[in-house]
Amino acid sequence: MTESKATLRYVRMSPRKTRPVVDLIRGCPVSDALALLRFTPRAAAKVVQKVLLSAVANGQQPGKELGDADSLRVSRAWVDVGPTLKRFQPRAQGRAFAIHKRTSHITIAVAPVEATVNKKAKG
Repeated sequence: MTESKATLRYVRMSPRKTRPVVDLIRGCPVSDALALLRFTPRAAAKVVQKVLLSAVANGQQPGKELGDADSLRVSRAWVDVGPTLKRFQPRAQGRAFAIHKRTSHITIAVAPVEATVNKKAKG
């Protein structure tokens, strides 16, 4: 199956906060996914929208030419854990608390919408 993919790595956003946004668009047509992301009140939505637009642009490069954005759907989308930046917060009496600034790797793949096939129900 032909698909185009875009990955944004080392995003300074927790995977736990990014995954629900990516779960919203998985399997959707690109036009619906962009509309969902435009009205999702999460910081991750803006980043995921940029990755989705990049995946669509990658599919329109010479050699791939999957078609325009209206004929594509989000075939696969996932968020991986990136490296954790470890920082320390000074506390009282010489103590220090660890702060973990988590990063994400966001990957989105788009593919052409296949023609729907009517299958007969068994029975």
